[in-house]
This record gives sequence, structure tokens and C-alpha cells, in this order.
Amino acid sequence: MKMSLQKVNCMSARILVVDDEPQFERLIVRRLRKPVREGQYHFVFAADGVEALEKIDSEEEFDMVLADINMPRMDGLTLLAKLKEKRPLLKVVIVSAYGDMKNIRTAMNRGAFDFVIKPIDFADLEITIEKTLDEVRLLQQIEKTKELSVQNARLEELNRLKTQFFTNISHEFRTPLTIVTGMADQIEGNDKARRLIRRNAEDLLQLVNRILELQKLDAGHMQLELVQDNVVKYMEYLIESYHSLAASRNIQLHTLSNESVILMDYDAEKIKHIIGNLLSNAIKFTSEGGHIYLQINKQFREDGQFLQLSVKDTGVGIAEDELPHIFNRFYQTKAQSESFRTRQGQGTGIGLALTKELTELMGGSIRVESQEGKGSRFELNFPIRNEAVLQQATSYAALPSLVEAPEVGQEGGARLASDGPSLLIIEDNPDVAEYLSACLQDAYQLSIVADGQEGIDKALELIPDIIISDVMLPSKDGFEICATLKNDERSSHIPIILLTAKADMDSRIGGLSQGADAYLTKPFNEKELRIILRNLLAVRKKMHERYAAELKAADRPAPSADPSLAREDAFLQKVRLTLEARLSDPDFGIPQLCRAIQMSRSQLHNKLKALTGVSTSIFIRNLRLKKARQLLENSDLNVSEAAYDVGFKDPNYFSRLFLEAYGFSPSKVRK
Repeated sequence: MKMSLQKVNCMSARILVVDDEPQFERLIVRRLRKPVREGQYHFVFAADGVEALEKIDSEEEFDMVLADINMPRMDGLTLLAKLKEKRPLLKVVIVSAYGDMKNIRTAMNRGAFDFVIKPIDFADLEITIEKTLDEVRLLQQIEKTKELSVQNARLEELNRLKTQFFTNISHEFRTPLTIVTGMADQIEGNDKARRLIRRNAEDLLQLVNRILELQKLDAGHMQLELVQDNVVKYMEYLIESYHSLAASRNIQLHTLSNESVILMDYDAEKIKHIIGNLLSNAIKFTSEGGHIYLQINKQFREDGQFLQLSVKDTGVGIAEDELPHIFNRFYQTKAQSESFRTRQGQGTGIGLALTKELTELMGGSIRVESQEGKGSRFELNFPIRNEAVLQQATSYAALPSLVEAPEVGQEGGARLASDGPSLLIIEDNPDVAEYLSACLQDAYQLSIVADGQEGIDKALELIPDIIISDVMLPSKDGFEICATLKNDERSSHIPIILLTAKADMDSRIGGLSQGADAYLTKPFNEKELRIILRNLLAVRKKMHERYAAELKAADRPAPSADPSLAREDAFLQKVRLTLEARLSDPDFGIPQLCRAIQMSRSQLHNKLKALTGVSTSIFIRNLRLKKARQLLENSDLNVSEAAYDVGFKDPNYFSRLFLEAYGFSPSKVRK
């Protein structure tokens, strides 16, 4: 049964007095006139239990009942029993004649809250009323807490269902968006319509991704992935990705900092989103010839040290009355609405809301200053903490050799790990090259050049295990590097990752069509880059395991069904035929093979090592052993004759190598 109580702490307490003696009503009015006049109490009178029940049913709720025991028609004990059925939480104080202890005990056993003995001491009565009302207030608070708890539970369930709904529908959007984008490329004849469809589909996909991020925040599922690193270098790397976009609109982008190293904990992905959103907005709402400044400072305050980032532009600004609302979800300023109408960029009111929530998730704060027509300044403050694991792969402060290293592209620009695959970086931006170096120097032997043609020359000289190249480069761009190296048999096997600020689909397709094995847009995710590198190297490892197995197999290998290996099959076939033509000549070795196929010793070594996992000398030896096995299985030659026929001078040495290679002696091959 639902209980309803008056809020006695903020209005008159309604008290029902039930007594058949008229003088009792007059005494109550006279003796308690002060609290009545001051609005503390409001008394309602009934002559017996029947009238009392009628008033309870017809009038608004009472806070307490003061009832005599002895009354006509319905006495106080009967009234108490009925009230327990109708209003089980209503507090009842029983009034009884002096010495009527049996009735008092009965009343207390039936649930009376308290009792007052006649003749009444009105001071004591007032204390009893206040004690009873205090209990009512406590019950009100308990009831309110219960109601709030139920409401909170309902709100949490509604929020969960809302979150699940948005998450599900956002995921569902991805499939039709993928189809729309794919079918747009199949439309013939109208390039403008195709680009329009694709652009709007990509905008919608970005909106879906932002909604998913917001839902993860709402659901409390978004976690921080903190690293301890030099945030200044990371910020310089991030802003480099926006220079080309700013330049395309004739806007100058500046980075200012009073520190070269600020070592602190931060979440790289969330910082990238925050700064990316602020820079994109600044570029969108700044006219040609304008300026944008990213300021990086270290602030010392009483409550600790803080990283202060500010993005300031000379753009259209924000009206004063709009400033309090710009971080609200789905709020659009007049400038955003105008931008939408003129198709300069479609705002959704989600970007800044997500930026604020990500900032606060990292313990930071964000504020904005703006003047309409003169530009805006967004300021972020993050506490500087040093609790996360220090990232040796990316920590500039912990790697002073990176700061003192030679200029990118100069002699000595290689930074080598003690072991690991060799990696050539072709990047003309020093900040990006430095960042890549810091990310990867722990696991790869690095060589760094800053010019496209120099990158091609260095790749053909070193034959590295893998290459990362920017697209926009001096002399030769990334597409030309791909085309050149993928069509040269010396380097065709090398995986190439193109890294660029151009994120449009045409650029991605252009890079992949030139033979790039992967395409990453700036700013990239370090973990993603490392995974791509590992996966590409794993593919190459499987390739050289295949070729190594074929080299030992008794039969001649069949051409690969994989078109990507056709060039490598042709190269190995060329090497095999060259060797087989001179296999019986014991003096035909590495120098002669290099001259015959027109490769340097190091180029041939690196190429064969990448394809088969073995050096040139082992490759030649294994081919001789394979040919000897074929002779022993298919001719009448004895072991010594077979050994001499494939270029071995010592039959005993040949037998030992044969046993190591195949696990049985050559004499057992003879039937």
C-alpha cells in the first residue's frame, strides 16, 4: 500500500484530533494558539472514530492523529485498528484517562506510537506532538530515499536501453554505409555525383563513430590507455598532419612552446582526437590568409604542475550568448549552421561535446574565449603525472641520443638496434621521422632518408626488410617509390607502407595500386603501425619458409598460384637456371653468380635471405645437394660421381652435408 505523507518540515503539520468532549477542542485551540498562529500546526477535529475515518477519506493526508479511547459509535482502539488497515504508516497518539493502563497497553500493542494521560499537561503534549512529527519527518526521508532509489534504478535501466539502442543502430549503420560507399565507385559517367555520395557516406560514418564514442563514455566503458612520454614531441607530430589542410586554404599553422620536453602520462588516442577536433574546427572557421596557433606550455600552480594546451585562431569567432552552450551535445553555433547551409562542412554538435568529455576523462579541463569576428581560443589543462610505465620506444627524454642524432638524410642518419629486421624510413618532416624513429628503434634496424630519389637509392643499396615512406616527398613521391621498387627484381619483395596526411579514398587506392602493402594516414596509431609491420614481416617469413622448403624438396617447385609471388618465382628460377648451368664447376661461387645476374653481393644476399631465409652461400650449397639427390635417385652415378658432378671436390664433405640436410646418408638413396 502506497504511503503519502505531508512535508511537515516546510508547511503546517496537519493533525487530526478525535475526542467527544467539546471542551477538549477549545483547550487545544487556546493552549496551542501560538504554534497554530505561527503556522506550525493545523488542527482538524472529529467527535468520534466514524467521523475521523470520514475526514481521513475525504480530506488531504494527515501527518498524525491524536485520539481519545472512550468515544461513542467508534472508540479509539477500534479506530486504531481500522487506521492500521487504511493508513498503516500514519502515526497515532492515544489519549487516555488516568489509571486506564489496560487500554493503554492494548493501544501500544496494536501499534499506537505514543500516549497522553488526562488531565493533559499541554507542555508534555507539545513535546509528544514534536516527537511524533520528528518520526514522521524521518519516515518522509526514508520514503523519499526509496522513491529516489526506484527512480534511479529506472533511469539507469532506461539509460542502459538507450545506450544499447544507439550502439546497435550505430553498428547497423556501418553495413549500409559500406554498401553505399562501394556502390558509389561503380557509378559510371558522373564523377561529381560519385564523389558527393562517397563524401557524405564518409561524413555519416564519422558521425556514427562519434556517437559510438559518446555511448562508450556514457556507459563507462571507455578506459584510459596511459603512457609516460614526451608530450611536446607527440603534439608536434600531430600538428604536422594538419599543415597540408591549412595550406590548401592559405592558412598558416604555428606551433609555439616554452618547453622542448614535458614528460608526463597521457592517452595518445584521446589527445589525438581532442587536438584533431580543435584544429579541424579552427581551419574550418578561419578565412584565407588567417593564422592558427597551437601553444604548449608547462604551468606551475599551488596544486601541482599542469600541461596547458591552447588552440587560437583568427577566424569568425563565437557570439557571447552562445559560449555557455558550445560543449552541449548537438548544439550548433550560428557559424556552424551557416557552414552547413553553404556546404563548407557539416557540423553535428557532437565534436566539442566529445572533446570536453574526453578531456575530463583524463582529469583535465577545457574553456573557451571568443569574440565574434575576431577569433577563438580554446584552452586545455591537464595535470602532469608520472605514474604510467615509461615508454622506452617513444620517450624522447629517456633517449638523449635521439635529440643529438644527425639531421635526417645526412650521413649517419641510420639508427640501429642490436638486432631485428632492417627498416628504411623515407620521410622529409624531421618531427615525423623522429617520432617514427622513437616508436620503432627498439625493434628495428633503422635507416632514415628525407628525399624520394635518395630513398630509392638507399633501398636498392641496403635491400631492407621493410620500408615506410611518406607520399609527399622531394624528387620522387611515395607512389613513384612504390612503382620503382616493386618493378625492380632486386627490391620487388620488400613490403612498403605508405604514410601520409592524405586520407581520401583516391589517394589510398592510388598508393595500393602502385604496389603499396599498407596505407596509413597521419596521425597514425603507434600500436596499429607496429601490428602492420609485424603482419607484413610474418607474411614474408611464410614466403621464405615456402621457398626454403622447395629448395630442399626432391622435385622441381611448381609456380605459385599467388600472383603477388610471380615476380619472386621468376627471380628464383633465374638464379636456379644460372647455377644449374655451371653447377659442376667447383669454382663457380658467389662472385660469379652476382656477375651473371647483375647484382651486388649484398643485394643478392639480402634478396635471397628475405625470400628463402638463407644466405647466398647456403642457397648455392642447398641447390647442389638437391641436384645431387636427383642424380642419385634417377641415374646410375655413385656417391662420389654425383658429388663431383654438382661441384663438390671432396666426396666425404659432400656426404656429411647431405646427411645434415636430409637426415640420411647419400648411399641410402641408391636402390
